[in-house]
Amino acid sequence: MTQDRIYLDYAATTPVRAEVLEAMLPYFSEVGHNPSSLHREGRRARAALDDARDRVAASLGASRREIVFTGSGSEANNQAIFGVARANRERGTHLLSTAIEHHAVLHALDALAGEGFKPELLAVDGEGRLDPAAFAAALTPQTTLASVMYANNEIGAVAPIGTLARLARERGVLFHTDAVQAAGWLPIDVRELQADLLSLSAHKFHGPKGVGVLYVREGLALPALVHGGGQEGGRRSGTENVAGIVGLARALELAVSERERKAARIGALRERLEAGILASIPDARINGAGGPRLPNSASVSFADVDSEALLMALDMAGIAVSAGSACASGALEPSHVIAALGAGERWQRGVIRFSLGAATTPEQIERVVTALCEIVAQLRGVASLA
Repeated sequence: MTQDRIYLDYAATTPVRAEVLEAMLPYFSEVGHNPSSLHREGRRARAALDDARDRVAASLGASRREIVFTGSGSEANNQAIFGVARANRERGTHLLSTAIEHHAVLHALDALAGEGFKPELLAVDGEGRLDPAAFAAALTPQTTLASVMYANNEIGAVAPIGTLARLARERGVLFHTDAVQAAGWLPIDVRELQADLLSLSAHKFHGPKGVGVLYVREGLALPALVHGGGQEGGRRSGTENVAGIVGLARALELAVSERERKAARIGALRERLEAGILASIPDARINGAGGPRLPNSASVSFADVDSEALLMALDMAGIAVSAGSACASGALEPSHVIAALGAGERWQRGVIRFSLGAATTPEQIERVVTALCEIVAQLRGVASLA
């Protein structure tokens, strides 16, 4: 990233922090051994793995036995959903979730539907909020799993996870939450949240790509999704990515320790961005602004503008943003999240997700607002001539 460019796509990924990289480096070289080996070198790698597990557990308010390292947040979501559904099939096949989940959840549910399960996606209101009463009413004796994301990856909407998890537990339903976007912005204490399973991904909080965490409440039997050598207590086979796991642990510690201070600063910048857009650009709206949101997320719809054209024009102006989720293999398709809010087609075509982060400054926000005014006016002018 050159100095004159502005990066506002932290929800897609975050750069690895210097402290995290420093912690990881030895495990790529002099102590980069297999933690399953019994020799001295292997034992050193195992000690690092065990230490990282303890530190992750402490950051989440969990025990070390409840931490499973995975290859990504998507894998963690898949293991939770497939594992619980298949292990409890004799009890029931009803699976409950929402219409605005990440594709890692939605596509897993689609696959299970092909196996005879009955997924149900609950609607949210125009601000992305799920009604706990509607959630409770949808739980049935055949419901075995409910999966609701802690914070939405496109509009930043925050769900009342503690309340939903309690309602599920009262009915004997296991509860999973995709907390990938929440880490670093919201408190994540698994005892307070009462979730049975929780997913994280290191690269969303300045850790490395290719490593995630699945918290599994102690006593919950969860079949493996990846079979082989029996690593991770038999719950996820494959030689552990020791360097990545060490980096994840350090990044999570830093994210937790800095959360409140960072959230306050970034939240003020997000408000400044949204106020500038609404004051300067007609026919713009903030998606999900009426409900609780992550402090770094701003999803903005611009009427009569195409997302792809706007994205490309901003990129040429030196501004890196997204049209929504970055997990669709580069495909730019209408957002299922914005559609679930009930927004008309006019508001679905021109959506941009701004997600702020550690390097965002007030000067950058001003530059973005100025550039947006010019770009949106130009694109609308071209559209009116077509």
